[in-house]
Amino acid sequence: MNNQKTYQLQFILLIVVLLLCFFVNISLGSISIPTKSIFGSLFGTIENNTHQIIITDFRLPKAITAILVGSGLGISGLLMQTLFRNPLAGPFVLGISSGASLGVALVILGSGLFGGLFATALISKWSIVVAASLGSFLVLLAVLAVSSKVRDTMAILIIGLMFGSITAAVVSVLSYFSSAEQLQQYIFWGFGSLSNLSWNELLIFFGIYALGIVLSIASIKGLNSLLLGDNYAKSLGLNLKQSRLIIILATSLIAGTVTAFAGPIAFIGLAIPHLTRQIFKTSNHKVLLPAVFLFGAIVMLICDSIAQIPGSDYTLPINAITALVGAPVVIWLLVRQRKMMF
Repeated sequence: MNNQKTYQLQFILLIVVLLLCFFVNISLGSISIPTKSIFGSLFGTIENNTHQIIITDFRLPKAITAILVGSGLGISGLLMQTLFRNPLAGPFVLGISSGASLGVALVILGSGLFGGLFATALISKWSIVVAASLGSFLVLLAVLAVSSKVRDTMAILIIGLMFGSITAAVVSVLSYFSSAEQLQQYIFWGFGSLSNLSWNELLIFFGIYALGIVLSIASIKGLNSLLLGDNYAKSLGLNLKQSRLIIILATSLIAGTVTAFAGPIAFIGLAIPHLTRQIFKTSNHKVLLPAVFLFGAIVMLICDSIAQIPGSDYTLPINAITALVGAPVVIWLLVRQRKMMF
């Protein structure tokens, strides 16, 4: 009972912090907007049309994207760490990010190797999104096919890493035959970005993301059982093959969609589950799943706010901020706790 009250207080605190971070995020930018105008834009009572456009068309979509990306990667990392019972597993261990990167590389760098075959697709935002989605989807199909044949969970992890190595090799070949301009374009995509989505694109993003979240919620019982070991999970009546497929599919949908729309954003999926466990002191996924959702969204909003460089026209790469802000925090927590909860 005491634990339940503690969890309730922690969740209330996280929700308040999330709302605060959300407001701070939409208030930052190269153009200073009064607090009154920000509230007015949220409730449709603003009189300044310029401020209204900045808030509703640019800052709100970016803040919502940060919430979806942070929560999605955090949950994906939690699913993978539980499935593989490996604290170093992240949302991209199955090669999903590598597949998306290969798809984008074929679009951006492909013309260097294949002439003008892909030239018409260059610079197009949707072509990059579609290429990343197809790349991650093809890797997903390959992983699902392998997981249906292989019983050992660790073998799936190794195969996912091998997929990543293969795609990295292909990208290296494409890079060798590409121009400096194409390489720069590909590198900029690799930095990650939260600010390129319109409301229509965000709606598509949310639809696929929501499907992955639903599958994650449906797998809570299986996740808790897997913590006890495969044999014990079987004794509880868990269908290991089916549960494993659902977890892999949920992770792939979320991580693949995030990579397609926001780029390969590092650190969040690996670190957020550990940070959440340090705070909530539990391995129950009924608590961890919503906690990771909130914590991932908060951390991503904070990182994006730092990337804005308040008072400046410059925006730092979000990938750099997630690593610079998050990695020292994880190191400090692990040194302080002296062991990793799992």
